[in-house]
Amino acid sequence: MVAIVGATATSRPTLRILLVKTSSLGDVVHNLPVVSDLRRQFPDAHIDWLVEESFAAIPRLHAGVNTVIPVALRRWRKQLLQNQTWQQLKTLKRQLQAAHYDLVIDTQGLVKSAFFTGWANGTKHGYARNSIREPLAALAYDQHHPVSKVLHAVERNRQLVAAACGYTVPGTLDYGISATPLIAPWLPESRPYAVLLTATSRDDKLWPEQHWITLGKQLNARGLLCILPGGSGLERERAARIASVLGDGHAIASPSLDIATLAQLMAGARAVIGVDTGLTHLGAAVGRPTIAIFCATDPGLTGVHAPQPVLNLGGIGQAPTPDAVMQACANWL
Repeated sequence: MVAIVGATATSRPTLRILLVKTSSLGDVVHNLPVVSDLRRQFPDAHIDWLVEESFAAIPRLHAGVNTVIPVALRRWRKQLLQNQTWQQLKTLKRQLQAAHYDLVIDTQGLVKSAFFTGWANGTKHGYARNSIREPLAALAYDQHHPVSKVLHAVERNRQLVAAACGYTVPGTLDYGISATPLIAPWLPESRPYAVLLTATSRDDKLWPEQHWITLGKQLNARGLLCILPGGSGLERERAARIASVLGDGHAIASPSLDIATLAQLMAGARAVIGVDTGLTHLGAAVGRPTIAIFCATDPGLTGVHAPQPVLNLGGIGQAPTPDAVMQACANWL
């Protein structure tokens, strides 16, 4: 257990912890159970989280996070010659150095996350060199912890933080999100629905549109409305095409939604079915039965992982069929 210098039985200072997990969306979701674990061990701790600005809404979904500190590495890389970029970097550095943390824990283990970890004021913890994706990052840490590389990413995060803080990982896995089901004018009330996440960051991860249409018809036959979110223009166009073929009363291409609203949408779903994208992990994190479809990547250590029914289907060059997906979720419906 963490020992706090200067603590007494009558006056115990607040334990201050900074978590560093900047990106990507799925990785940030995978770090949420760490906060739940910490809250069980240290109910009064002050927990901050350093995260890429575009994913800052994820840690804000967990009531156990006190302060979310956004970084803009993706934006700064594109604007390195602008004075504003360097001013923002200096402001962030001053902010991290002004705060005192008892523990600074980098659960990402990359050079980019270690860079910001090095700025923080406090004892820095991270993976040992033989446990880390980018060994150079280990130079930023004061304390190094070996964690098996064959564990799921969620469990690696939990093991690292437990080792840094001196406790045993709890048996219960809890993402800590309490999202209330969405109420919106465009979403029919009292109509059961499934959320279909058709968009992802790479074209080779996409599942064919015809597969989504076939699956959508099978879900419709079981009385489920299909809700298809989309972020970018291309994603919304794809969702609209699929919804159009399924027809009015059977599918809705949702308006553009922020992450917090998407969490609410998925919280009310009978099932979430999505390709290899961070939002599919969010579906699992809000406690819904979730199927992740893999077409070009291996789900082994980074697939959906949750206590409720979740399933990873497919793999590299092994996209599942619509019938296989439907059969997998039939018992949940």
